[in-house]
Amino acid sequence: MNPVLRWFHQLGSPPYFDRFATRWGPWFYGLGLLVMAWGAWQGLFVAPADYQQSDSFRILYIHVPAAWMSLFVFALMAFYAALALIWRIKLCEILAMACAPVGAAFTVITLATGSIWGKPMWGTWWEWDPRLTTELILLFLYLGVIGLYHAIDDRRNAARAAGLLAIVGVALLPIIRYSVVWWNSLHQGQTIRVFGESSMDPSMFPPLAAMVIGTKLWFVGSLLARARADNLQRESGKDWVRQRAGAGAAP
Repeated sequence: MNPVLRWFHQLGSPPYFDRFATRWGPWFYGLGLLVMAWGAWQGLFVAPADYQQSDSFRILYIHVPAAWMSLFVFALMAFYAALALIWRIKLCEILAMACAPVGAAFTVITLATGSIWGKPMWGTWWEWDPRLTTELILLFLYLGVIGLYHAIDDRRNAARAAGLLAIVGVALLPIIRYSVVWWNSLHQGQTIRVFGESSMDPSMFPPLAAMVIGTKLWFVGSLLARARADNLQRESGKDWVRQRAGAGAAP
């Protein structure tokens, strides 16, 4: 078997995943926090002020990474849910459900920072703008997935029902992405392009890139920690869990 495929196959084993998450989760947490700390320092104190928005634009270094993560995490959750429904992989169910609280938190941060940014720019804390409204709907979808998962006693049936909602809800993501193009919107258009020329000054980009990378590293650490906890709860009656608990208590 191909070594990469063998590794993914092993990762689906609950004991192997527990060891993997225990070993690498703290590294992702720590590295993510270091990268975000550097990005926040550069964005708040080193990057030049915007010629139109002055220093108020600096909230971009929190708002934009959080907004991108709110979409990325939902897409990843739907991807894991699809794998779980098609191939009945228990670990994918666990990972999908572990995505939901973290994605909801990023969505709350997006909405909060968007309101704070919108007050000086638009003169109001909230406007039923297409981008803001669709992002709010995304938060309700996250909460729906979380609520449905905890409303059903059987964990596997709960994960499948909530995963199906995530798969259906993924249709909202392109609407959020292109809402500023399809409708007349107060929200500014796309200023950062991965492919093509961005309208952002090059000196402002490194802190933003650091925040984007840092949030993703932190997310991986959080995902591993949450998935490990759920995995241990589901496997609590197995011998390997008791042996690991005993080994941890022995010292």
